[in-house]
Amino acid sequence: MSRIRLNQEYRNKIANRMRVHLEQEDTIEKQKYDNLKADQIDINDNAWELAETIVRKHYTPDDVKMAYHLQNKFENVSTIAKDSCFHFHYEGMKEERDYDNNVKIVPSTIEEHFDFRLKGSMENNSDSYSDDCAYGYALYRDELKAQDNCNPDILIEQEGKDNNPHLTKYTDANNRYLGSDDSGYGKQWNEKYQLDLIGREYCRDRSIACNEQQFLMLKEWKQAKGQFVMAHRNWIKSIIDQMKEIKIGLKGYKYLDEAIELSTELGLNINDAEIIRTNSTGLTIYNPKNLADRIKGMKNNRPKTKEEKIAERLLYEQQSQLAN
Repeated sequence: MSRIRLNQEYRNKIANRMRVHLEQEDTIEKQKYDNLKADQIDINDNAWELAETIVRKHYTPDDVKMAYHLQNKFENVSTIAKDSCFHFHYEGMKEERDYDNNVKIVPSTIEEHFDFRLKGSMENNSDSYSDDCAYGYALYRDELKAQDNCNPDILIEQEGKDNNPHLTKYTDANNRYLGSDDSGYGKQWNEKYQLDLIGREYCRDRSIACNEQQFLMLKEWKQAKGQFVMAHRNWIKSIIDQMKEIKIGLKGYKYLDEAIELSTELGLNINDAEIIRTNSTGLTIYNPKNLADRIKGMKNNRPKTKEEKIAERLLYEQQSQLAN
């Protein structure tokens, strides 16, 4: 029986199956993402409870009631509205340098912006009201994956390729599905995390005092959200790197059985009939088993211990001596 030659259609089908398989593998990267995802509701609720305590100490329920009374009574009064972001500050100390470049510690107001919106900025030491979609994409990844025209991994896949039509197409679709401050998941999220605030329209105009411990706890909350987004990135980046190697191998293979052997080595059992039924070359032709081993080594990464580094160095030196 003659061997079936690979064509681009078969390569694409196998690559798509491999991407699904890699996303389902129980790797260290995926475990970290899943574990942090499970914590997100609790960390947001706990941080919100703290923020509400701070805000209500400054704007008491009686103050809010009076503000609504005045706003409802007089047409020219617009002093209260619901909001999900706040500027908090405390009186602390910070380093400065004098004209001679000497360090001195001086009293200072330490202030930062904390945004509880689904698309709220996660930048530390930020006072901006900028949107950050990465958190929502990571949190609602399963929901976005279930939509035909959405891709929750698009920001990772298009890293360093800003303002291109492919990126715009999927971010627009993702954002439409998740909704804005007034619709969809965004509206549900923001309504859960919002308070009546007295003041002018922008949260910058109403910086609220807290103590240093409260301030640092809120910074930890923002950092925890950032760690979750980074876990999403690291997991998907690992898959993207593996897929690059897989596609190089598939491009170099001439026959379908080579591609199926690679899939089998990577833990995905498919057969040629399944690929056929479902609807130039690289510089190196990878042996399927060797390529599979190379790809497997790109996941479950952890920092090497000092002992492992020493052992690798000793082995290298021994091999160099034998070679000489």
